[in-house]
Amino acid sequence: MTVDLDLTVVGSINADITAITHRLPAAGETVGGGRLVHSPGGKGANQASAAARLGARTRMIGAVGSDAAGAAMTQALQSAGVGTDGIGVVDSGTGTALIMVDAAGENQIAVCEGANAHVSIAECEFGAQETVLTQLEVSMDLITELSHTVPGRFVINAAPALPLPAEVVERADLIIVNESEYDLLPQLRDAKLVAITYGSRGSGLYEYGREVAFAEALPRRPVSTVGAGDAFCAALTIALAAGYSRQRSLAVANAVGAEAVMDPNAQPEFHRLEHYLQSTTTTETTT
Repeated sequence: MTVDLDLTVVGSINADITAITHRLPAAGETVGGGRLVHSPGGKGANQASAAARLGARTRMIGAVGSDAAGAAMTQALQSAGVGTDGIGVVDSGTGTALIMVDAAGENQIAVCEGANAHVSIAECEFGAQETVLTQLEVSMDLITELSHTVPGRFVINAAPALPLPAEVVERADLIIVNESEYDLLPQLRDAKLVAITYGSRGSGLYEYGREVAFAEALPRRPVSTVGAGDAFCAALTIALAAGYSRQRSLAVANAVGAEAVMDPNAQPEFHRLEHYLQSTTTTETTT
């Protein structure tokens, strides 16, 4: 099933370098016995890959370097079914994320932005029926420009947590954060619509600070949580834009996120959205 939805993801594209160890090191400590994995990543690319695999017509606007990593990251998106004509090749190294993951799936991540600092929408057009999803691994100036430019649904994954201009918060149709990010961004208390993920406890939707929907998480023993939030963002954005109720959309996003934590890669394979709609227990289907 292809979701009848045009989605553009504007955001980061990274080459992930992941060390998988039995536990995360403390400050100044070395932990041995790790396994090294190279894989495609970046919050923007992860969300675009998930969205395309869930069935949305998806294009990516981002930037990579003219290096082997950039070519590989672009190829990975193409393999997932993402349109890549909006990815620029710039005179800078492709963005890189250095990741450590322990046996419980917890992680520590350091991001080197590289080409992501040069993402531009100067030559891009957005349609009135098009949904645009972005994150904060690109410049805040670009986020502000998007808030003025996008005529349709505008969704922000406010991660990593950075203060947003008031005009951006006011413009956003949906802002998605985890509970830690929400605590760091008090300005979201009065936002139009905010989705908050609570890990193993589930997720909720808040309209001007008032809870309007909540969905329990599916019990899982995580392999890695690196791409779970991005998968959740893609699924929730698609489900809400496609007209499903807030409760149903949260449940579907939780199901997609639960599948993501069972895969060590940040861009896992997914079923089409219909699969997760059928697997959710709520009987609500449309708004």
